[in-house]
Amino acid sequence: MAGIFKLGLTGGIGSGKSTVAQLLAEYGATVVDADAVSRNLTASGGAAMPAIADAFGPHMMAADGSLNRAAMRNLVFEHPHERQRLEAILHPLVQTTLAAQIAQAEHAGAKVVVLDIPLLVESAYWRAQVDAILVVDCSEATQITRVMQRSQLDESAVRSIIASQATREARRAVADWIIENDGITLEQLRAQVLSISQKLPL
Repeated sequence: MAGIFKLGLTGGIGSGKSTVAQLLAEYGATVVDADAVSRNLTASGGAAMPAIADAFGPHMMAADGSLNRAAMRNLVFEHPHERQRLEAILHPLVQTTLAAQIAQAEHAGAKVVVLDIPLLVESAYWRAQVDAILVVDCSEATQITRVMQRSQLDESAVRSIIASQATREARRAVADWIIENDGITLEQLRAQVLSISQKLPL
């Protein structure tokens, strides 16, 4: 394919996807992060906040004008259809922003861009945008342990997040490459990432 090679990177919460993205960047890929874009859009002064306040009410805004993440998390877990309302606001803005970042990377001469997208498998739009999919996988028990260690969330909250994401089987089914990130050292993880990087047009 002419132009920049787009590698979709995904994995469940706590899978180690962000670490893999960092390693791919060390090997020369340009990483664009859908979560980071979404956080910017919902930060104080973020482009999504006026529409979110209109749709959900001013109580969904924190004192500084950013998204009240705890309130929104509780709302979408209790009422799944509210997640669709939020995504209808956020996703078009995320798509536009990421498209601009990809174009910027290509203009700068990048050969490979990694699209770090947590909901890649759930999104037909993003699956159609990438040339290959890399999935970072680990057991659910490992996910729970990692997320509880790094976040102020209890086990039931982590399980709810996992349940809201695609299953491990669904992710593995669409993968061109899979990184197994369970019970291994960082150097063992690095070796897997290096092996995949050598298959990319870096």
